[in-house]
Amino acid sequence: MLKNYFKTAWRNLIRNKAFSFINICGLALGLACSLLIILWVQDERSVDGFHVNNKQLYQVYERWHQDGKVEASYPTQGLLAGELKKEIPEVQYASGFEYASAPGTHNTFEVNGKMNKMQGYFAGADFFSMFSYPLLHGKATTALNSPGSISISREMAEQFFGAPAQAIGKMLRFENKESLLVTAVFENIPHHSSQQFDFLRSWIDFVKQNQWVNNWGNTSPASFIMLRKEADAVKVEAKIKDFIYRYQKKSEGLTIELALQRYREKYLYSSFKNGYVDGGRIEYVRLFTLVAAFILIIGCINFMNLATARSTKRAKEVGVRKVIGAVRSALIGQFMGEAMLLTFFSVIVGMIIAVLFLPAFNDLTGKQLSLPLTQPGFWGALFGLLTITGLVAGSYPALFLSSLNPVSVLKGSLKFGWRATFFRQGLVVFQFTLSIVLIVGMIVIYRQMNYIQTKNIGYDRENLLYIPIEGELINKYSLYKEEAGKITGIETISKMRNSPTVIEHHTGSINWEGKDPNLSVSFADGVVGYDFAKTLNLQFKEGRDFSPAYGTDSASYILNETAVSKIGYKNPLGQTITWGNRKGTIIGVLKDFHFASIHSTIEPLIIRLDENWGWGTILIRVKAAKTKEVIAGLERLNKQLNSKIPFTYQFSDLEYTNLYRSEQVVSKLANIFAFLAIAISCLGLFGLATFTATQRTKEIGVRKVLGASMPDIAAMLSANFLKPVILATFIAFPIAWYTMNVWLKGFAYKIDIEWWMFALAGLATGCIALITVSYQSIRASLSKPVKSLRME
Repeated sequence: MLKNYFKTAWRNLIRNKAFSFINICGLALGLACSLLIILWVQDERSVDGFHVNNKQLYQVYERWHQDGKVEASYPTQGLLAGELKKEIPEVQYASGFEYASAPGTHNTFEVNGKMNKMQGYFAGADFFSMFSYPLLHGKATTALNSPGSISISREMAEQFFGAPAQAIGKMLRFENKESLLVTAVFENIPHHSSQQFDFLRSWIDFVKQNQWVNNWGNTSPASFIMLRKEADAVKVEAKIKDFIYRYQKKSEGLTIELALQRYREKYLYSSFKNGYVDGGRIEYVRLFTLVAAFILIIGCINFMNLATARSTKRAKEVGVRKVIGAVRSALIGQFMGEAMLLTFFSVIVGMIIAVLFLPAFNDLTGKQLSLPLTQPGFWGALFGLLTITGLVAGSYPALFLSSLNPVSVLKGSLKFGWRATFFRQGLVVFQFTLSIVLIVGMIVIYRQMNYIQTKNIGYDRENLLYIPIEGELINKYSLYKEEAGKITGIETISKMRNSPTVIEHHTGSINWEGKDPNLSVSFADGVVGYDFAKTLNLQFKEGRDFSPAYGTDSASYILNETAVSKIGYKNPLGQTITWGNRKGTIIGVLKDFHFASIHSTIEPLIIRLDENWGWGTILIRVKAAKTKEVIAGLERLNKQLNSKIPFTYQFSDLEYTNLYRSEQVVSKLANIFAFLAIAISCLGLFGLATFTATQRTKEIGVRKVLGASMPDIAAMLSANFLKPVILATFIAFPIAWYTMNVWLKGFAYKIDIEWWMFALAGLATGCIALITVSYQSIRASLSKPVKSLRME
């Protein structure tokens, strides 16, 4: 019997090629989109899941209570990890973790004249005992436990030494200033690790090179701990809550607490609300999980509508089968078999589409996704998806067609009740509600991303170059600045410890006259060169920039407006302020500018001058349309002054854009899926139009005989088709408004959701729907009444 079901289903599919093609394409597109999204979701959820000790791994973060607010962040004190291991018995291992150079930049290595740039971090001696990065050579306990040691990846070892085994015990020249001993080689970091690096340096060197870590008011590194198996994380968190007050005095008005977050959770849950972990990338994972389900449901709804649209053509077939003895269960089996066959072909076509578009999808998302064809679980899930989709898509047509009264069918008096009509139109309303929500989301996300790109962040990102300070430039910055200033097209040159895009270092060691001794305020802090504000085109509220014309500027400070507000100075110029042991005078107040993502508010900022600061970034302001000539000149200068280091540079606007990589991916995906959702929905509307036009053939014939014109009939049919679309807009608007408001709450600076966004989405959907139904409406209105009435 099953063979007969599928044979009959196959014949019907071949007989109705256009119907089969539209139905298979609609389901295949939905399945392909859902498959790609599910692959992305699975990859996101698998990040950092490979660590054997995941149940015991935690990241320490700080929670601050100040001015009635509770905030939190991941930067911690440089000595925290080691002290936690020493003082808390439940902590088995601990490690600090900090960039080996400014975030986003690479370090230059040299071996026997061969040079290359690599990205890496400083890490504690316990790092390899905590995390599951397999060591090919060397021991986890000794890889990072001595000064001057370095552990490198397999790829780095092969580049410099030919093979991993040959790297052990060899020396690497780091930034042309120090030699490091290779003590271990680890396997290349897998793509589903949140931390990507080519090398790790000893934490001992980090502490030795950064004396500020000895001040517990300064924060920057991450701190990881691994608890003993029997330890209770809740009790340990309570135990370390006030840990830092063992090393610094507690301040009135500011309370700093330590808290724990599972390391594996940090990738998806990295945002804070009221001082506690709340959301992050998980919001996108949840969002696109729903989008995958919705798009698949839209494809299933299409099947139902298109199958129902053909029901009048198959009604007599059902009537005849029932008259000759077919029971309802047999008819249901036949139609479900047809649905399963269609779904099977749709799955095959959907997989082909997914495979064809997977490389482009990987480029868009920055992933390395692939179909897990060798995993039985994948085929099991695919079979389950096929079965569920076939049952959902075929259930209503099967139950509906099998319920037809054979007498009514064969007498030609088949009429569909209001319940059937309501159900079909309800499906279309549901489809377009989802589509309109996606379109509104697409518009809001696009506007927010455009706002980010065009917002005045306080400094001029255009025509601004970043060059890493490395190699000979560490000691030759003054000469480099002098020679670079002679290159045609360069306006100004300065330097800073990090980059204007991200200033991560913070200090709590700021004091001023009249300050409450119990009050503590965390300041972002920067170390810069002369002409810093001029090079960035920063605006001063009052005062001036650092300048060699003033011999006392090395003992001076520049603050931003937020810092002055925190201090409480009404006339800050000339006031004395102390940073650690450095007492200086305030010479300028900058208007607030963004030096981090606009997901967060602007923090207090203090800046000091140090032309001799070693590493960091050279900032070069270039005249408009002179970029090409300037880069060529800088490359020649690099060969003269820093020949052992390859010349590299980055544009400020590009680095700024990279801050919002996740949002850009979401924006592009939202555009694609909104387009596909509306396209698939229109297939469903086309099915409804076909059904309605078929049902009203004789009515249209009578109207034409009585004098109705073609435009009148087309307008009548189109108006009926557009009613569910109009209803969908009113349902979708509040849903879209709520959803996008929740998404925008993740930004401290954001656009307003305006009425025209909804109007545009509704108008666009209405126009697309009208174009879709116009074909059937005009075709029905052009039909000859003789053909439709000749059976009467």
